[in-house]
Amino acid sequence: MKTLPLLGVCAAALALTAAAPAPKVVAADAWCRPAPTGAMAGGCYVTLTASVDDRLVSVETTAADRGEIHTMSMDGGVMRMRKLADGLALPAGKAVALKPGADHIMIIGPKMALTEGAQAPLTLKFQKAKPVKVMAVVKKPPMSGMHH
Repeated sequence: MKTLPLLGVCAAALALTAAAPAPKVVAADAWCRPAPTGAMAGGCYVTLTASVDDRLVSVETTAADRGEIHTMSMDGGVMRMRKLADGLALPAGKAVALKPGADHIMIIGPKMALTEGAQAPLTLKFQKAKPVKVMAVVKKPPMSGMHH
């Protein structure tokens, strides 16, 4: 009769698993910087808040040949940009801002004009959470040093 208690433990474990909310990421304030006609790439930004520890692992878009997750850093007084092959960590409950001069999204080989007012569709894919679709409006970046 040892199988009966084991079945009860299994059922309780399944009930707890079913009750746990699915991992979720909320995206806010998605935008892209305007780029000159013929530009080979464009920068896009968004603030992400994950319900559990997660990772932004890829970006898909019909607005360009491909999307990539990048970071910026200073190296000997030179600003360098590199692709984050493993994606970007999203700690649970902490807003992670992808912004100019820091972590950001690059859309490579734009298929649309990145002019003010245009909208670039982005599908953000995560390690745990379901993909999130956003429309990133193309707009001028806020001027640094101006606080209103």
